[in-house]
This record gives sequence, structure tokens and C-alpha cells, in this order.
Amino acid sequence: MAPAAWHCHQRDSVGIAMRDLGAGESVPLAGVMVKLTDDIPAGHKFALKDHADGDPVIRYGERIGLASRAILAGEHVHSHNLSTALSGELDYGTFTPTPARQIDAAALGDWRGYRRNDGRFATRNEIWLLPTVGCVAPLVEMVAREAADLHRGRLDGIVGFGHPHGCSQLGDDLSGTRAILAALCDNPNAGGVVLVGLGCESNQLDDLIELVPARSRGKVRTMRAQTVGDEREELLLTIAELVEELAPMERENAPASALTVGLKCGGSDALSGLTANPLLGRFSDSLAASGGKLILTEIPEVFGAEYALIARSSSAEIFGAAGELVNRFKRYFLEQGQPVSENPSPGNIAGGITTLEEKSLGAVQKGGSAPLVDVVDYGGVAERAGLTLLEAPGNDAVSSTALAAAGATLILFTTGRGTPLGFPVPTIKVSSNSHLAGAKPGWIDFDAGRVLADGKVVVDKAFADFLNAVAGGEPTQAERSGQRVISIWKRGVTL
Repeated sequence: MAPAAWHCHQRDSVGIAMRDLGAGESVPLAGVMVKLTDDIPAGHKFALKDHADGDPVIRYGERIGLASRAILAGEHVHSHNLSTALSGELDYGTFTPTPARQIDAAALGDWRGYRRNDGRFATRNEIWLLPTVGCVAPLVEMVAREAADLHRGRLDGIVGFGHPHGCSQLGDDLSGTRAILAALCDNPNAGGVVLVGLGCESNQLDDLIELVPARSRGKVRTMRAQTVGDEREELLLTIAELVEELAPMERENAPASALTVGLKCGGSDALSGLTANPLLGRFSDSLAASGGKLILTEIPEVFGAEYALIARSSSAEIFGAAGELVNRFKRYFLEQGQPVSENPSPGNIAGGITTLEEKSLGAVQKGGSAPLVDVVDYGGVAERAGLTLLEAPGNDAVSSTALAAAGATLILFTTGRGTPLGFPVPTIKVSSNSHLAGAKPGWIDFDAGRVLADGKVVVDKAFADFLNAVAGGEPTQAERSGQRVISIWKRGVTL
């Protein structure tokens, strides 16, 4: 039986209701008996002690905001009496080297993957069709579906990824579109790529190909729809040639160090920071101990939790780059006239998350405790073993696309509310609570809510075994249902 309430850290001034609790109910927690003065919905917070107006409210051992009025012990703590303490850019000080800390995690075993010519390993052997411009996006998706039916069973997939961009863009906005598409071409899971242009767009094929890393240009084919006869037949012929080239490939043993894993959360609830995100953190530590790569993004969901993350930097250069990235993203908000604290969605708030600090402190747990070894701009690729911080917003589709472009061959996606959406690489949906896993078996791949009943050791082992199976070819729910998309971060004017 799960407890009635949860205390995340010995310093915390709030408890978390694990089920609906009623006013007048007495709850034992943190060595005291707290009599509730309000009804507390499951996942929401209640005060363990009196707070004066302006006092810090502590969860995860850190400040998640300030009391906006006096709060008595036993009161519901949420948007009506807790406010953010975030404002603008911060000075993160100077880098202080710390002794390398041994990660307390067991190394992971081998998995079964596809070895590419450049020595990297893929979790899937697929052909991806990518449009340079939205004008040919429906064509790409239609032909990919037709080709997938024609060649069913010969590859792991043939997928067309439409998007609406590539024309009427200028400057850095157009450069961002090019960078993300070029980086997607480099992902090992795409054994072959067909870049489809219209012909007259801003995002010209020749310029885009120049950005594709040299190691991946040999697997890329191109077509300009305005300069061929029957564009559909031309694409089907090109795909058929790639299928003949790729179909003979077989899986072989690959070390855990050959995995690159993207870390993502979306539709969080109050249990995300108790079950699902810490589960990913423990796996991240194991993968880091095995020499694998981890990519953490969603920079707005670092706000309020960045000090501890930046302090893990492996060098002064990384420390400075991480601080600058966080501040640059804050400027992006402020220059649009928006506060840096507006991130928890209506679903997050309904689930019990009040402030961005609270959401961030739960979210960064996905990265475990490994050193921060690199900071990569949007459209860049993670190249170093360990934890990389990637520039991208919190939006599920935009950030997950950026993770795939950065080289992730698996994405681990925690959620407390649920979503059916998947992305270019296998996207493993990890529910923070067992109710969601039971209610949406067609969405959820793994139930982290089991930690509350079964304990960390049992669930961690089951999770590692499941990820090994998915890396080796077991399809995710999003792959089974065909829910796979890309989304590009639009940052500039539209002509």
C-alpha cells in the first residue's frame, strides 16, 4: 500500500498527498502528525509548518517559491498562496573545480543494434523522407506511407516527416530550420534519407546538403519536385533502391557506450518528480557509468534548478556555456515581453505543480548525477560521453525533434497526464502514476508508478531490461500506432 503522503526531502516544508485527503484528516509525516485544514487533491501539497508571508516554501530540499500570504500547517499549498521567485538573468559566479565523483551505478550490458559505416550504432534501420519546405510535406508523407506498404517487413520503417517551414524565412530563423534538418539526416537510425525539395524555396537543397555532416552525406538522396516528371514515381524508385541497399543489414551486439539517449518530460504531474524522473535519473547514471551519451534539453524547465546542474560542469568552459545558454533563453522570453516563470501548463497545475521552480527541480532529475560534459546549440549534435545540455524549448514536439537531431537513438519521455505523440526515434513513454498506465495502455510503455509499491531495485531492473528490448527492436506504442512527427522551432518573422 502506498503511503497517504510523501516527504521528498528532510528539509521540505510541504508534504505531497498520495491520494485525495480530506479536511480534518490527520496525516503522519516527517515525524509529526499534521491535521489538514483543507481538502488536498492527490498530487497536491500541504504545509507541514506555518509560513509567514514571503517565507520560502521548500520541496526537493530547495525553494520552489515564496508564500504569497501566511500559510498555516495543514493548509493546501498551491497557486492561491504560493508564487514564483524567478525574475530575469542571473550571475552564476565562477567555476570551482570539484573532484571527479564516482557515479554509484552499475554499468549496463550489451544490446542488439545496427552498426553503421561510421562505427555508430542505430536502434532502428529505417528510411526517412524529409521535405525542405512545407509545400512538399504532404507529398513526402503520402509517398512514405505507400512505400512502407510496398516494402513491409524488409526494414524497420519508411517514414515521411512533414513540417510547414523552409520558405518565407530569414536569417537565424532559416538557419535554424536548415540546421535541424541537416542534423536529422545524420541520425544513425536513418540508414537512408531522401531530401525532397520543391525548387523555388528559401531552404535550397544545395545549401542544406552542405550542412549535413560528411559522414552522412553518402546515405542522402535528393529530389526537386519542380524539375522531375512524375515526382511520386521518382520518389518510389529512389526509396526502392535504398531498400535494396539497407535490407540485408542485421543486428549485432553493441556496447551500452554506443547508446545515445534523449531525456524529455511532458504533461507532468506531482508524481513526476517522485517516480518517473528519478527513475530516468538512475538509468542515466548507469548509462553514464557505461560510457554512453545522455542529452537533456527543455531549457525553460531548467529555470530555478540551474545552479545544481551548472555546478556539475566538467570545465570552466562548460560552466560558462551552460550559464550563458540559460540566460540567453531567459532573454528570449524577456525580449518578447513574457515573464521567465510562465511554464507550467494548465495540466501541470491541475496535477499539483504550482511554480516553474517546482517543475524544474523535478524535471532535472532525469539527468541523474553525471557530470555536465558539453553544451550544444539548437541543431547541434552530442558527441561526448556523459551528459550534454541541448538548446531547445520545452514544447514536446520541438524539443524531441531537437533530441533526435542531436543524435539520440532513443528518447525517454516521462508523463503524468499522457500523450499519444511520438517522434523520429523510438520514444518510450514512462508514466509517473499507475492509473495513467492502466487507463492508456496504447500510449504508455512503462509504468514508473510501480516504484511506490515494488521499490526502486525491482523497477530499475525491469526498466533497464525493457529499454534493452526496445533498443533491440521491440516497438514502442507510438511506433505501433504510427504516431511519429517532427516540429521545427520557428523564431523569426514570416515573409
